[in-house]
This record gives sequence, C-alpha cells and structure tokens, in this order.
Amino acid sequence: MVAKCNGTATFGIDVRLPGMVFATVRMNPAMGAALLRFDATAAKTMRGVLKVIELPSGVAVIANNTWRAFQAVQAVQCEWAAAGYPASTAAAMEAITASMTDKHRDSRLRDDGDVDKALAGGTVLEAEYRVPFVAHATMEPMNAVALLKDGKLDIWAGVQNPTAARDLAAKAAGLDAAHVHVHVMLMGGGFGRRLESDYVVQAAQLAVAMTGTPVKLTWRREEDMTLDFYRPAAVARLRGATAGKQAHALDVRVASLSPAESNLGRLGLPAMGPDTKIIEGAFDQPYGIANYRATAYRTPAGRPVSYTRSVGNSYNGFFIESFIDELAAQAGDDPLNMRLALLTHEPSRKVLSAVASMSAWGQPMAAGRGRGVAFHLCRGVPVAQVVEITVTKDGVKIDKVFVAVDVGTALDPRNLEAQLQSGVIFGLSAALYGEITFAKGAAEQTNFHDYPVLRMQQAPQITVKVLEGGGPIRGVGETGVPPVAPALANAIYQATGRRIRELPLRKHIAFV
Repeated sequence: MVAKCNGTATFGIDVRLPGMVFATVRMNPAMGAALLRFDATAAKTMRGVLKVIELPSGVAVIANNTWRAFQAVQAVQCEWAAAGYPASTAAAMEAITASMTDKHRDSRLRDDGDVDKALAGGTVLEAEYRVPFVAHATMEPMNAVALLKDGKLDIWAGVQNPTAARDLAAKAAGLDAAHVHVHVMLMGGGFGRRLESDYVVQAAQLAVAMTGTPVKLTWRREEDMTLDFYRPAAVARLRGATAGKQAHALDVRVASLSPAESNLGRLGLPAMGPDTKIIEGAFDQPYGIANYRATAYRTPAGRPVSYTRSVGNSYNGFFIESFIDELAAQAGDDPLNMRLALLTHEPSRKVLSAVASMSAWGQPMAAGRGRGVAFHLCRGVPVAQVVEITVTKDGVKIDKVFVAVDVGTALDPRNLEAQLQSGVIFGLSAALYGEITFAKGAAEQTNFHDYPVLRMQQAPQITVKVLEGGGPIRGVGETGVPPVAPALANAIYQATGRRIRELPLRKHIAFV
C-alpha cells in the first residue's frame, strides 16, 4: 500500500530492462477478422523504426521508443477483412432480442410457484430493459515485456490468469510451458480485461522476432478501447403482478451473449453446460416472491466478449432493482418497505435497514431532490445503496451515495470501504456514460473523449458501513457495482417521475 501511495510500486507498464526496444500493435478493428494486406513502406522510413512485423489480424512496429512506435504504426496502410459477426449496434441488439426464444434458452435457474397462473390474475406490469456493450477502460492500457533468450521466455505483465497467459505464450513462441516464466506485475486496473491474454501472446510473438532483446509492448489507448473484450449487451423482459401492497409474481427473461463461451473458446476449452453469468443476479436474489421465474437466453456467438467487474450482476442488478421499484410504485408502497417485506435473508434485511438509517430514508426532501434505493446479493454478499440527487437547470447532480454491506468477517475495514467506493464510481461511470457502439464491425469509441468516465467534480460523497454477520470472509471487489445504477435510476424517478429503462442514463437525461 505504501508503494502504491508514494509512486514506487512497479506496475506492468513500469518494467524496464537493459537494451529494451519498444513496440505497439495495430489490429483489425473488426475483432478476429483477418489482415488482407498491408504496406509498411512509409512506416519503415520513419525515425527510430527498427522493424515492422505481420501478426495474425494485424501488424506490429518495433522502434527505439514507444512514441515513435505509436506514430509509425498509424502510417502502415492496412486492408482489413470484414467482421464475421453483426457489424452494427442495431444488428447486434437485434440478434440479442431475437435469441429470446425456446431454441436459445440457456437455463432456467429459478421457477417457484406457478408464474403463469399468478400473472393471469392481479395487476400485471410489463417492461423491457436494455444495457449496451461496455468497455473495461482500465487506466493502464494493455502492455507486456517479453524476452526470449537461451530457449527460455520471460514475460512481465499484469495478468489475472497467469496460467493461461503462460500456456498461450508458450504456444505462440513454440516452447514447452516449462520454459516460460510469467512475472505477475501489479495491474493498473483489471476488472476482467486482464483475464484475457491477447497482449501477452503478442509480446511473445515479438520476442521471437527479436530473440535476445527485451521487447516492451504498449497498446495505444485507441487500440485498448476498440480491441477490448467488452461486457456484452443484454435485454431483459420482465413481468410482475402485485396484490395489495405486495408483489406476488415475477417473471424475468434475460438474453445476452455468453462471456464464458467466448472466453473459454479463446483458451481452447469447451463451454460445457449453461452460462450462469448471463442471469446471475436475477435468479439468486433472496426475495420471497411466491411465483418467481428466471430464464436466460444465449445469443449465438457474435463479437468476442468477456467478463467485467461483477459480470451478469452488473446488468441484472439494474433490471431487477429497477423493476422492483416499479412494482412498489404500482402497489402504492414505499420501495424500501416493499423490499424489507420481501427479503427472506436476515443479513440482507440488516444491510437494507442499515442503509435506510444512514440515509434518513423516509424524511421529506425538497422539491427537485430525489432519493432512490437498491439492494443486491452479489455472490453471497448482501449490499444496499441509497443515492441522493438534485435536479438542477443544467441536469442531475449526484449528491450522496450511502452503502451498507455485510462481508461476514471484515479483515480490513478501511480497505473494504475503499473497494466499495471504487465500485460505486465504477458503477456510476457505466450507468451514466458506458456505451460501445459499432459500425462496420468496429467500435466507434476510441478514447476518454467519447467514452467518458466519472470526473472528480462529479463524484458524490460516499458513506460506507461495513457489517459483520459472522462466518467466512467474503469478497467485496465486485459487490459495490450492481446496486448503484438502479438506485440512481430510482432516485431520478422519485425526483422527476421519469422511469428510465435503458443505460447509459445520459441518453435520456443530462448530468452535471
């Protein structure tokens, strides 16, 4: 921690070796499609360029510093093959929606009571929710250092799956895995992106081309943004029924690409059985709704995708907790009270009660202000959040976020607090701004100017309370993400009467 705070910590991008050369890559923006032909004549004449190398689906430039490699790779004339998946945002979303059929049913992990019968009576509410593809947008772009010498390959990189990185690098270099050593460095952000090993494989290929010389590969931010394995888009169709002030039926249908199928395919492994990531956070919530059905639909493989922080919880939390709020409004009940009445898991009830107390839930708010609540059980960790907002003439200002969580045993409460604050900021960035769109198979967003994240002046005051219900230590790194988007959307509804069912929220309302 001290090294991270004073700047002496060595992250992957900080690695320096004697005699090092520097490289970058430029790959087909239609991910996975081929490089048909290229002309590097101009690039080879540029100052500091040592070599231009063809790679599968792209090219690499090796130079005597990173900036010169960046400049030269953009001078290479490339002709790319077309994408082998739906090439536009509209086509991708249409494929997801079209997969919501019995043919593509991936799993039904909850089917309590008789949902169809329950929906046939009572007051029924139906809604469709959508979320887009989102990038990991790590602060440290993909990078790795590789050195092939005396038949042994050393790689220095921030990775989340070092075994896979080693095995794939060994295959790329034509070596036995026993002759590859991955030095696992600190990561300037992973969030699931560094579960992938594409940048490590590229570094290994460059090390083969420069045997005996260490090569430092650094991606340009534009490459990092457009060649990401995104969190897949998803569509949910929900139906619910209320009687009196309580929900007695909930039918959730979620369609998405499978991150497990996509990721495991790149590792050469079969995706056996259903991908529960598609519907996690939708079937496993401890709501005692007598008639509760949750069905996942797997969209046929399209653009390569992968895991991101909290995976399916990141969007299913938005779907479920927004819709629970809608049911409460339909029933004329307080949204927090409805949740307390439905929850069957005592630690979950306690975190919801705690966040109600922290936020003074139920106290009147001035005109133009709103307060929204959301609860989520993320892989065994219950967390509840309340978001407070003010509607100004220029847009919505997020004032405060209150967080209560039960981690079982709090080994390091201050670190837990930091992780939850981080999760809130990560979740707010995605909720407000996160959206990758496609044209001709390529991502249209290239850097933080058109893929913004929350800025310091927008960050709300975040108050965290860590409860200890006992038992084993439970993870907290992903827990803070899922509830914040629905809590914010619910606050917007309370302040304005507008119910927003699609992310990012900035498509529908301005923020300051």
